[in-house]
Amino acid sequence: MRIESYSPHYSQGVADLIVPIQREEFQIEITYQDQPDLTNIPVFYQQGRGEFWLALEGEQVIGSIALKDLGHGAGALRKMFVAPSHRGRNKGAAKTLLDALLDHARTSGMTTIYLGTTAKFLAAHRFYEKHGFERIDEAELPETFPRMVVDTRFYVLRLEASL
Repeated sequence: MRIESYSPHYSQGVADLIVPIQREEFQIEITYQDQPDLTNIPVFYQQGRGEFWLALEGEQVIGSIALKDLGHGAGALRKMFVAPSHRGRNKGAAKTLLDALLDHARTSGMTTIYLGTTAKFLAAHRFYEKHGFERIDEAELPETFPRMVVDTRFYVLRLEASL
């Protein structure tokens, strides 16, 4: 497995990873076209200090994670998905993706990472909490945070406190 920044060459692989997880595992009625951030990753994520990474096995996209630059030293963790075949502590894909995002955030001067997730993603809640994210109220999110309709749980990681 290797981690690379997104390039348009992988757009179909990103769609093939993310949409089935959203629709089949979590019964979220959404399509690739319903997600303008996915259909234009360079414009939505790869701006400022933002980035979009892929976990790849050969040319197959097996994971993704994105960092949206919110300004003022803040970022939003978005689009973290790992193929079912590559989940679990012994596989390491999720942790490797998160480490890439946090390393980039720290070296680029970010101090705070926010994220939103749905109540259905119970394993994700445990994962984020295990890695230092603290649950917060939606009212504590910065105004620039890109809220998703399905997000009902919110977290923050203060990077200076997690070093």
